[in-house]
Amino acid sequence: MSEEYLIQSQETGFDRVLAFTLPARHARGRVVRLGPVLETILSAHDYPSVVKHLLAEALVLTALMGSLLKDDGAQLTVQAQAEGGAVDLLVCDYRSGEVRGYLRHDADRVAELADHPTLDALFGKGYLAITFDLAVSGERYQGVVPLEGASLAQAFEQYFAQSEQVPTCLRVSVRESGPRCIAGGMLVQHFPDGEEGRERLHAKEDHPEWTHVAIMAGSVRDEELVDPGLHLEQVLWRLFHEEEEVRVEPLLHLERGCRCTVEHYKSILARFPEDQLAEMREDDGTIAVDCAFCSKILKIPA
Repeated sequence: MSEEYLIQSQETGFDRVLAFTLPARHARGRVVRLGPVLETILSAHDYPSVVKHLLAEALVLTALMGSLLKDDGAQLTVQAQAEGGAVDLLVCDYRSGEVRGYLRHDADRVAELADHPTLDALFGKGYLAITFDLAVSGERYQGVVPLEGASLAQAFEQYFAQSEQVPTCLRVSVRESGPRCIAGGMLVQHFPDGEEGRERLHAKEDHPEWTHVAIMAGSVRDEELVDPGLHLEQVLWRLFHEEEEVRVEPLLHLERGCRCTVEHYKSILARFPEDQLAEMREDDGTIAVDCAFCSKILKIPA
């Protein structure tokens, strides 16, 4: 990555998430723009353009949702599994500002796709599973919804509607120019009322506060989300400058967070019985592990 590009990344807000709330509307949101981190993740494999676009969209959605986690060390994992389409597996996760992702596809079937394929053409029939691992309590919970909708973002909206019952608006944009790829996105949600004995706001899709916020957030243009010359704060100002108050709180900068270390894989291999380890060992006594996320092959003493 060139020094000039990294400087530009810092100046325009690449690879960071901006948190905001609209107190008078009982709404909160996140806006993100990925640049160098996205390119690093995509460069691990020779993905076709259509597949790059899909994985970039998934990484934006993962960063938006993951940044909602409050617990230090908590992890969000997004997994799409399907059959009958060009893509049969997509995995992304977020932990403490680190994101990573991987996509498995059939190259021949991808080559037959149109420039802007439908979700059905990409995946066929499948499901989207979103898992939260909370570090503080040790709890894990998961929501599973069908892979349905005009886009991956719409499938995520269905997750929030069905599993979380929280009105949510998601917008994602991807711009690819040769080796360069930029992706941006916005998430806006209505807060639950939280007052005992009253209907919770997040169960009311037609609440006037939410209708207003959804219309304003939905008006964001694709080019605004991926314009390197437009600060994330400027995007928010364009959308919500007529609101009584917009509170903005920058979150952690994002990094590529692959965890393929010798120590990590040694801890995993330690769970296998000796007879299975013996089958995996090579002549030099090590076990070769191929990391799907970053394409590294590590030799693990075992």
